[in-house]
Amino acid sequence: MKFLRVINPENSQPVYGVLRSDRIYLLDRSALDGGKETGLVIMRQQVKTFLPPVEPPNIIALGLNYRQHAQESGKPVPTSPVIFLKATTSLVGHLSPVVLPREAPAEVDYEAELVVVIGKKAKRVSEKEALEYVFGYTCGNDISARDCQLRVDQQWARGKSFDSFAPVGPWVETDLDPNNLKIRLALNGQTMQDSSTGDMIFPVPKIVSYLSQQMTLLPGTIIMTGTPSGVGFARQPPVFLKPGDVLEVEIEGIGCLRNHVVAEG
Repeated sequence: MKFLRVINPENSQPVYGVLRSDRIYLLDRSALDGGKETGLVIMRQQVKTFLPPVEPPNIIALGLNYRQHAQESGKPVPTSPVIFLKATTSLVGHLSPVVLPREAPAEVDYEAELVVVIGKKAKRVSEKEALEYVFGYTCGNDISARDCQLRVDQQWARGKSFDSFAPVGPWVETDLDPNNLKIRLALNGQTMQDSSTGDMIFPVPKIVSYLSQQMTLLPGTIIMTGTPSGVGFARQPPVFLKPGDVLEVEIEGIGCLRNHVVAEG
């Protein structure tokens, strides 16, 4: 099933819903909280604003989790997951703008990612049972200010956490096997990343189990699972985002997350 959160065009209020064909069947609350259908329906074509499909208590992310991306970054293949966090204020939804921040507009990069949504509290779960704690999956784009990340700060928190640097959506797909999914990013219609989750160093069950050994995973937590090769900073010459660019992240079995790029202010 496809669960989403949108602005209801009839009253301008945020609502949760489940998408079936071209209709959104509204829920009384989030499906993560046991939401039930209200009987109200809106047409998908009427919706102008897609919100992030979940309101996460935490955004956890992995670096260097695709073999070819580790190679293009000049890094050894990690022997354990490389974990970092993104501010929850960096979250935006499908069709929302990615804003180039005044403090660091020049080297902003894209990263297509499969995003895991945790469905129930997880602490010290095994790899075998890990998927029982997953609610579903969505598309994500781990936007990164490379100058902050790699040179100025030499750590990742600020460069990964500017407002709008975590687009996710357009919905959460609950019926999906996360193995060997095609994942693609297009920049202005040109394919920049084209890979499969089969290139992950640590697959989803390992990620969820490993993270649950380090910290409690609360319901609604989203996990950005790493990006394939083809990122902008690793290209010759580098390709960074500029106002007017359009980003599209497509993941097999989920859909397409689309965002456009603007300058702050």
